[in-house]
Amino acid sequence: MVDSNTKSISLQYLGIKNPIIRYQLTSNELHDETIQKGQGVETSLGAITVNTGEFTGRSPLDRFIVKDEITENEVWWSNINIPFSSENFDKLYDKVVDYLSEKELFVRDCFACADENYKLSIRVVNEFPWSNMFAYNMFLRPTESELDHFSAEWTVINAPGFLANAKEDGTRQHNFAILNFSRKIALIGGTGYTGEIKKGIFSALNFILPVYKNTLPMHCSANVGKDGDTAIFFGLSGTGKTTLSTDPNRSLIGDDEHGWTAENTIFNFEGGCYAKVINLSQENEPEIYAAIKKGAILENVVLKDNGDVDFSDTSITENTRVSYPLYHIDNIQNPSIGKNPKNIFFLTADAFGVLPPISKLTPAQAAYHFISGYTAKVAGTEAGITEPVPSFSACFGAPFMPLHPTRYAEMLSNKMKESGVNVWLVNTGWSGGKYGVGKRMPLKYTRAMITAVLNGSLGDYTYENYHIHSVFGVAQPRSCPGVPTELLSPRSTWDNDEAYYETAFALSNAFRVNFKKYEEFASEEIRRGGPQRYAF
Repeated sequence: MVDSNTKSISLQYLGIKNPIIRYQLTSNELHDETIQKGQGVETSLGAITVNTGEFTGRSPLDRFIVKDEITENEVWWSNINIPFSSENFDKLYDKVVDYLSEKELFVRDCFACADENYKLSIRVVNEFPWSNMFAYNMFLRPTESELDHFSAEWTVINAPGFLANAKEDGTRQHNFAILNFSRKIALIGGTGYTGEIKKGIFSALNFILPVYKNTLPMHCSANVGKDGDTAIFFGLSGTGKTTLSTDPNRSLIGDDEHGWTAENTIFNFEGGCYAKVINLSQENEPEIYAAIKKGAILENVVLKDNGDVDFSDTSITENTRVSYPLYHIDNIQNPSIGKNPKNIFFLTADAFGVLPPISKLTPAQAAYHFISGYTAKVAGTEAGITEPVPSFSACFGAPFMPLHPTRYAEMLSNKMKESGVNVWLVNTGWSGGKYGVGKRMPLKYTRAMITAVLNGSLGDYTYENYHIHSVFGVAQPRSCPGVPTELLSPRSTWDNDEAYYETAFALSNAFRVNFKKYEEFASEEIRRGGPQRYAF
């Protein structure tokens, strides 16, 4: 048996010389270390809160992939997957490990992928204790017997305090997150944002699983009902992916990253949740609120004088976050694996208020919307944004997808046909007008629509039960239990038909413009899955 606090390990093989190694510390120990070092404080909820410094979110333009014989002809090189030379990586790597030498380091051995047939072993080396606590929360935690014979396939080296010299090191600026598939290393420096740690491994799996394992990786949440039916929720940040999958009547498989195997099972990559907490309330999101206790890490939130968290305060960032282990949620699937996927939900926060709150997609429409990955940015989310702006992220996770989006879309389309799964487009955004005029769709109604799909009460797909949207061509239900009928037709919630159609056509044209870069790779069937009417 391994005593994780005293086990002797070496990092010499990584080039890190004479560090003080704090190996496999418990969550409570890392909690205390963070407070003792003055790097975080305990809130009235028992969780610690930390400030991630200069970066409060990912930095997509500083994410690189080493271009070598493994990746050269597989990766879709673009402004999302930015090439980095092996020579520059090796030189930068040597600088980072020299920087970490003779420092106190927090080291964790862990896994990704809940399915034993796909499990990836990982060693995470952190400069800060709270970064290592994040790894404890977010990755799968080995048993003591698994630690006895642990051998890491991938390594994450996380050095927030190391600043690159862009001119010398080949980076864009002083921060970087680089994947090297030949050396199986994720190298992160110059940023304290913990999301880079999990997204590094997620990006690696988005290459490994489809290329070598015939498995579709997905940026999605998933849960399972009492009858064993699995539901999958795709969506970008702010669309409700974590909130809607955390359902007291269904067991949570995971909230962000999953694989869909050739055997038609769904497995979670992670051992925890990383949720946005902007405007979080106990009333609207009781499961997430209850998970914020000792063992959880809040990031970039503002505390009141009494230690309470002000979840509405965005003075540091809109991207306030919490990470917590899955066992902080009462109703979880253990192990984090589901079978029999029956329904897929594409979540979008349409700030233009023109998409139906729920609609059924054909297979071609599903592939089109999956490749598009639409949501909208609203005023205040980024500097200079004063009106809603369409935002497209292929496969609902483009920044983490090393392959061309159509490869993932083709895999999804094949999975859909094999399993007979139904796909739904759910607008968690605005109704009755665009942002600033209309109102956000109440969460209780979105929950009611999803519940109606899952329990079969939404009605069969017939002309009597559904209406085809005149611009987007999707099938919107005419009625839904627990939802006012007038909300189901977005046009009827506006008080100006001309303004509605003008806005709807503008958004449909934005879809078309975005999709042009994928047209040569997409079939005619998929191309026809998008809106078919133009505005002139």
